[in-house]
Amino acid sequence: MTLKTTSYNPFDYLETQEEINEYLTDAFQDGDPRLFVVALGYLAKKKGMTTVAKKTGLNRESLYRALSENGNPKFATISKVSKALGCKLVVA
Repeated sequence: MTLKTTSYNPFDYLETQEEINEYLTDAFQDGDPRLFVVALGYLAKKKGMTTVAKKTGLNRESLYRALSENGNPKFATISKVSKALGCKLVVA
């Protein structure tokens, strides 16, 4: 008998703002900045990169590059994308 599997993307199951905030907090606390940036990228894609680009005033293609696995976004970009996703960056 062959085991059939399907791909699983946790971002597909983040529905509420509370779930999104908790996921980003966990990604940030992991200590790997790349994980946080990639999480922002997935969430921006889920929301719609065109919508996020309009809310941030940034170019859509630039956002794709900055939030990719090889991207290196400036803090200003991270801040704008977080705000566009309805999140607030907080130092505690």
